[in-house]
Amino acid sequence: MDEIIYDSSEEIPNSPPPVNPAGNPNLKNDPRIEEIFSQVEQLSVKIDNLNRENIRLNGEKMQLESEVAQLRRENAQLKRPPLFVAAIIDILPNGEVYLRQQGNNQEYITLPSDMVAGTLKPGMKVAVNNALSIVKTVDNTFDTRVRVMELEESPNVTFTQIGGLKDEIEEVREAVEYPLTRPEVFAKIGVEPPKGILLYGPPGTGKTLIAKAVANQAKATFIRMSGSELVHKFIGEGAQMVRELFDLAREKSPSIVFIDEIDAVGSMRTSDGTSGSAEVQRTLMQLLAEMDGFDNRGNVRIMAATNRVDMLDHALLRPGRFDRILEIPLPDADSRREILKIHSGKLSLAADLDMETVLGMTKGCTGAEIQAICREAGMFAVRKSAESVEMSDFLDAVAKVKKEGKTVKSEDIMYY
Repeated sequence: MDEIIYDSSEEIPNSPPPVNPAGNPNLKNDPRIEEIFSQVEQLSVKIDNLNRENIRLNGEKMQLESEVAQLRRENAQLKRPPLFVAAIIDILPNGEVYLRQQGNNQEYITLPSDMVAGTLKPGMKVAVNNALSIVKTVDNTFDTRVRVMELEESPNVTFTQIGGLKDEIEEVREAVEYPLTRPEVFAKIGVEPPKGILLYGPPGTGKTLIAKAVANQAKATFIRMSGSELVHKFIGEGAQMVRELFDLAREKSPSIVFIDEIDAVGSMRTSDGTSGSAEVQRTLMQLLAEMDGFDNRGNVRIMAATNRVDMLDHALLRPGRFDRILEIPLPDADSRREILKIHSGKLSLAADLDMETVLGMTKGCTGAEIQAICREAGMFAVRKSAESVEMSDFLDAVAKVKKEGKTVKSEDIMYY
């Protein structure tokens, strides 16, 4: 920048006036002043760029500081020694706590700190450190596979959707629903309700449908599982799932535990000796122990279903576990008429359709097969773009479902 040299003979004012080349005709065309203003504008642009760069760098700095803090927390977490889970067996008179560590079942006694001493109760889970000191209490945790067995919403099946089985349905309601909805009646009479109920019969006769209707009517937590879900590879895993299943049922009471296909885990015990068979037997013994631990009048009801009652272990069938063993038979003519009426109620039927003739063709069919016949008859009508379902559609549907008049191929077999 060129310096402005003042003549010594000129008087220098104490406060020079502001430089304004536009308003001062003497400076307006001065090239030195124009150069100064050009440099000022350039510096202003540089300052703006530097300010923006400073804001960007501050943002990056804050992000890096956040990442550093997160890494420090993770580092501290990795350096922290792990905590072990233990269950409180008892609280001794002197304030000491009798603990059993889960996994290895080691037992020991420790004195809790004042921070947690007032909150400890027998049966609670606590976290202990390497010095076996209680660090904090732990809420009850359940296997995710057990959690998903709980139905969030009640099934939308009602008893009006079940054809026939009047006596069987009433016995199921007496054993499962009424102890939950009308316990005062049992207390008044002084009778203990059946502890558990086992439904057995051919596939497709409505065993699971009855369980869903009971869950809808009882307004209770419905926990449904298949017996095969309790069979696991590793030792003790199936037994642990059974234990957590019933713990969840107690926590969510009033509740209904429904074990479908119980023959997968409750089959008769043998002296096979293989590791898989031994693990299934351990799971069965845990199931028997859990069933023995329930009060008949408790808020947890047990239901089970199977197609092979002949395979079940005798210990599972004795009174005190399944007090009521109920057969769900093939539907008779009246039951088939009700089932046919239920499943054909939504179909657009031809005016000349004789449902009694259709009923005669369903002899020996299960409820599931009658439902399939109605569905297939509707599909035949859809295929023809017909206005309604005719007798010929039902004839074709019966032949398809019952495999009449043609050789059964492997791909035609109906699986239940």
